[in-house]
Amino acid sequence: MGYDIMLSQGADIDIMIHGIFKYSFFGHEVWITTTHVSILMVMLILMGFALVANRAIKRASEVPGTFQNVVELIVEKLDGMVDTTMGKGAPGFYNYIGTIFIFILFSNISGLLGLRPPTADYGTTLALGLITFTLIRINQIRFNKPADIWKDMCSPLPPWLPIWFPINLISEIAVPISLSLRLFANILSGTVMMALVYGLLQWVASAWPAALHVYFDLFSGAIQTYVFCMLTMTYISNARGEN
Repeated sequence: MGYDIMLSQGADIDIMIHGIFKYSFFGHEVWITTTHVSILMVMLILMGFALVANRAIKRASEVPGTFQNVVELIVEKLDGMVDTTMGKGAPGFYNYIGTIFIFILFSNISGLLGLRPPTADYGTTLALGLITFTLIRINQIRFNKPADIWKDMCSPLPPWLPIWFPINLISEIAVPISLSLRLFANILSGTVMMALVYGLLQWVASAWPAALHVYFDLFSGAIQTYVFCMLTMTYISNARGEN
């Protein structure tokens, strides 16, 4: 009986991605989904913040105001994180790491604004993983000789015995998949848990779920952002070698 009640209460739980409208593109049917709308909302908010921040910095005073202090603190902390992890190669990655950190963090916590987190869609996290994978390969080719790359791919055996090459190749290809799946699965699980809480408990879930939002949206979202960026910096640093 109790199980049937729970099923009936949770019948309207909806965590799926929905198409909003469709259009034809070179003969193919393309859908604009809730994920696209959420990404657009996140981008507009971040672009608005960036424009206001840029204006504030250009008109910076000797005695900074609250907003200027916040902007400078964000930039300082992000640059410090990159410096600590990437060493002398850090300056070239300030912009990229800072951008994906802010985008992923705000996407993760966008559920607090009533949006479906874009990072709860594997299409979003896979794109981020592929961008990182491309940067890894570019830096590997740029800072290493072909012979060194081949030697590393054959490790731990000598380069003339490439038995481990297929295994190492698979591990390299798995990088964007593992990066994207880790972020996607953690954010989606939080979205599902909160949907279950509100769907099953309904009117009972009026105030106390705020504590769950603090964990699933804020704490877990911040942790997953940090993990993604740390792994990105580590992979890129390893690809650069000692340069």
